[in-house]
Amino acid sequence: MAAARDRQKDPRYVGPFEILKRIGPVVYQLKLPDKLSGVYDVFHVSNLKKCLSDETLIVPLEKIQVNEQLRFIEEPAEIMYREVKQLKQSKIPIVKVRWKSRRGPECTREREDQMKKKYPHLFKVTINIMKAR
Repeated sequence: MAAARDRQKDPRYVGPFEILKRIGPVVYQLKLPDKLSGVYDVFHVSNLKKCLSDETLIVPLEKIQVNEQLRFIEEPAEIMYREVKQLKQSKIPIVKVRWKSRRGPECTREREDQMKKKYPHLFKVTINIMKAR
């Protein structure tokens, strides 16, 4: 389930990148920047997409952040709501999270304890008390 959740948050395409050479009928070698040195530069055609002229669909390389496992890092925008999932023996608090994404609004359901550990600032509550006159 965690892998599926990570795929939902990953940008679908990055680039564009120059094709250095055609290795086979369906395999291409791309010129990747130094920032992506940990990524193998040979791709099957099914993993490539023709460069689009719609700039909103292209994620600039400068804005991409990857972790040690070469997974994209995205930050949550807000906690939308909280619910408790009832299992046979236990209850699991779940939160619906809206993520900051260039592809538009994306929401996932995450375990509350894991989100509190990674993003405690989302759970701080501020109370404004109005003084009576």
